[in-house]
Amino acid sequence: MGTSVLLIGMFVLLALGVPIGVALAMPILMMLVVDPFVPETFIAEVFYSGVANFTMMAMPFFMLAGAIMDVGGLSRRLVRIANSLIGRVTGSLGMVAIVACMFFGAVSGSANATVAAIGAIMIPQMVRSGYNKYYATALVAAAGSLGIIVPPSFPMVLYAITMNASVGTLFIAGIGPALTVGLILMGINYIYCRKNNIRGKDKASFKEFLAALKDGWPAILMPVIVLGGIYGGIFSATEASVVSVVYGIVIGLFYYKELEFKKLFQMYRDNAIFIGGTMLVLAPSSALGKVFAIKGMTHAINAFFLGISTNRYVILTLIFGILFLAGMFVQTSPCIVILGPILYNVAASVGIDIIHFGIIMILALSIAFVTPPVASNLFVASSMTGLPIDRITRPLIPFIIGLVLCLFIVGFVPQITWAFVNLFS
Repeated sequence: MGTSVLLIGMFVLLALGVPIGVALAMPILMMLVVDPFVPETFIAEVFYSGVANFTMMAMPFFMLAGAIMDVGGLSRRLVRIANSLIGRVTGSLGMVAIVACMFFGAVSGSANATVAAIGAIMIPQMVRSGYNKYYATALVAAAGSLGIIVPPSFPMVLYAITMNASVGTLFIAGIGPALTVGLILMGINYIYCRKNNIRGKDKASFKEFLAALKDGWPAILMPVIVLGGIYGGIFSATEASVVSVVYGIVIGLFYYKELEFKKLFQMYRDNAIFIGGTMLVLAPSSALGKVFAIKGMTHAINAFFLGISTNRYVILTLIFGILFLAGMFVQTSPCIVILGPILYNVAASVGIDIIHFGIIMILALSIAFVTPPVASNLFVASSMTGLPIDRITRPLIPFIIGLVLCLFIVGFVPQITWAFVNLFS
């Protein structure tokens, strides 16, 4: 009974717009007053252990690296490289936008930042080339979801901290699913452009590709250094995040010379606010997991799911549905810290590995970036273009179907997740 009250209270507070950390902590503290099932000192220790985590330092540094590389002129060069690769084919500019989102996602680790950076460049170009403005905006909003699927990714780091999983393995495991999502989105764009007879105007040129690569090679090199360093055992994920920040500062200040110290300190301040809010979420979420375990809630949820079916694919489909619905109403971070430990116990009971489950969870929650009412990518795209959300939603439907299809493919075919992990092991 007490656990049910805790859950109901937590979701009511979240629905009312109470800050996430407070919404997680208040029901736990109230429960201790009504039913002191553990000493208060135990909860205080768990609160502290939730943030006293070396891996957690990777989150603010990766976010800072993405901001630095964006302000340092990265997005424009990534778009140029992507355009030189694709050239004059059906739907080329749409494909360029998707490839550019993949490139930029590998730098920023943020879906919203990817939409803002790539959308500002690509949406006007696509409209000038004959794309419907609502379709162009919907495409960039959907492709922006790649920002949290392509490693390094902030939600991947958060999942690794919450579940005590390997950040490096998660990063490598995300490459195959990211490529799958990118290819399916390109396929949807190709079908649309073929139907509407939209072709690229610039023929692909090896000379232009070399010129674009010469200008943009530092941007492409950054994720190579990060992922290669982690999986090559040169440095840990946390150390890699610091390397990426230093690399971004050096490139932005001394190579591209587009980064200013004034902007740099502004980014430091914004990042300090971000990490403060993140710590406020992680501390009570650790306590929440302990409360669920002590109260036997994880066993009860396991029994409920396995009472419906013991079939791996049925259980996965139920988990997909829960994550999809939760992501529509609750932001990504609380979904990971609240639902991750609960649903992984169910997934593990039917043989799902913690790394594969992490990729499934992030892929499922990435769809929520374009599904109202939360739909943060949709709001970013709408605010950039001034287009109403309801007019963007209709051309977005094929992309949402494509993202759901990707979720089932990756979930049901774990070899996609493990392909690059096995390749580099």
